Amino acid sequence: MKKRNNNSKEGFTIIEVVLVLAIAGLIFLMVFVALPALQRSQRDTQRRNDMARLITAVQNYQAGNKNKVPTSFAADGTFYTGYLTTNDDTFQDPSTNSNYVFAGTVTCTSDSCDNASTKEENAEMGIIVPYTNATCDGANPKYAQGNGKLAFTIKLEGAGTYCTNN
Repeated sequence: MKKRNNNSKEGFTIIEVVLVLAIAGLIFLMVFVALPALQRSQRDTQRRNDMARLITAVQNYQAGNKNKVPTSFAADGTFYTGYLTTNDDTFQDPSTNSNYVFAGTVTCTSDSCDNASTKEENAEMGIIVPYTNATCDGANPKYAQGNGKLAFTIKLEGAGTYCTNN
């Protein structure tokens, strides 16, 4: 018959427990570091989608108005209520949950599309800057010849600005 050792106990050693806790802590740390970046990315994707929706609304406006661009983007104006927020839609920035604000329209010339005041206004989240006579060159608007050319920029949380045009 085999003799049983009464001194041996089953269980985990303190080193094994500490090692498991350290690994779990590292996993939680990685998740909490990555989570804000993921949320910023999702909000920036929403902003890009909202800008695409804005371009579609501009194109619909132009189709019904002899290729003219909207002259006002005010929240109580015809373009905003008739083309951008139809069927009780909202047009809100995902980080502030308030309506996007349109800065003053910048008219681009062959010399420049820069306007110091709109750059300052666009420094906050949720502000869209419209540019007439413009198309996008990467993240920046540039002068474009022809009627009905309109570009928009918005600040992104992740980095830089996003530019889109019709």
